[in-house]
Amino acid sequence: MDLKGASQLADCPFCEIASGRASAARVYESNDVVAFLPLAPATTGHTLVIPKKHIRDLWQMDEKSMTSVMNATILISRAIRDAFNPDGMNLINSTGAAATQTVSHFHVHLVPRWEEDQMGDLWPDTEPWNQKEMTAAAGSISRAIDELVDRDQTVNHSCRTPRASDDAASEPAAQASAPVDERS
Repeated sequence: MDLKGASQLADCPFCEIASGRASAARVYESNDVVAFLPLAPATTGHTLVIPKKHIRDLWQMDEKSMTSVMNATILISRAIRDAFNPDGMNLINSTGAAATQTVSHFHVHLVPRWEEDQMGDLWPDTEPWNQKEMTAAAGSISRAIDELVDRDQTVNHSCRTPRASDDAASEPAAQASAPVDERS
C-alpha cells in the first residue's frame, strides 16, 4: 500500500492498520484516510476515521489532513445514517489522556445514536457560567487565536476573532440574551 511518504510509527496500532500491516474491518479508504470499525464498538455502526499519516492528536493536525478526514467523515456519516437509520450521531475526538484518548493517533469516532441506547448522556449537568466568566473565557480564547494566526502565516485563516473592544460595544446586548446551551 503506497502511503506517498506518509510518516508512520511502528508501534502505533492505527499506523499498522493504515499501512495494511494490521487487519481491520475497513469501510472506507482514500489516498489520505482510512475508516474502520473499532474492536469494541459503543453502538452498532460505530466507525473510526483516521489520517493515514501519523498525527498524534488534534493539536498536531494540519489543515490538509483535517480537510481529508472531515470530507471522509461527512461521507461515512451519511452512509451510516442510510445503513442503520439512527436517531442521531455523535462525532467525537479526544485529545490527551484527560479527554480519554487511548490511541495516540488522531481519530474521530462516528457513533450512531438511538433513543435510550447504552451511551447515555455525554454531558454532565452543570450550571451556566455568569457573564463575567463567559466574557473572560471568550477573551482568552480570542487572544490566543490571534497570537496563533499571527505566528503561523502559512495557514489560511479567513476570519479573525472579535477584539475585546468589540465585546465592550456589544456587552449590553449580550447581557440581555439568555445563555445558549452548547451541549447539544
